[in-house]
Amino acid sequence: MATVQPFGGKRPDIHESVFLAAGSVVTGDVKIGKDSSIWYNAVIRGDVSPTVIGERTSIQDNSTLHQSPGKPLIVEDEVIVGHNAVLHSCIVRRGAMIGMGAIVLDGAEVGEGAMVGAGALVPPGKVIPPRTLVVGSPAKPLREVNEADEADMRRIVREYVEKGQFYKKQSEMGRQ
Repeated sequence: MATVQPFGGKRPDIHESVFLAAGSVVTGDVKIGKDSSIWYNAVIRGDVSPTVIGERTSIQDNSTLHQSPGKPLIVEDEVIVGHNAVLHSCIVRRGAMIGMGAIVLDGAEVGEGAMVGAGALVPPGKVIPPRTLVVGSPAKPLREVNEADEADMRRIVREYVEKGQFYKKQSEMGRQ
């Protein structure tokens, strides 16, 4: 079962369509939009500053989302956050993908449709341009995102919405 709890008088605002997997934790000043999914053992703590997660966004297994004082975390619509990723007081624009094990730090901004490669480190304040694939530690541009990348990201977004709804329905049936 997921843990959803208030912190400092603020309770998470989670759209009714969101799938929260068993073991996921959402606390405090967090807003999660329609058809998003929070997967197994992901932790989203809104106990320092706000966290806003858009619609049709997947926060995958074991990811950690947190903030620094006065620096909210913003993850826009149709974002893919891969397994074991860490997002801290950054902005991830619409349609971007954060690869497995990637870390995006305070004040960084990942542009619309950009891709952060698996294991990459986006340092504080770094701006990743839209439709750019970055890799490495620290993250450096490798190439532009191409049509095949975009099609794959659209597929992943669609499949995670579908999987989230499937699992949500299964877990609701199990509680009856």
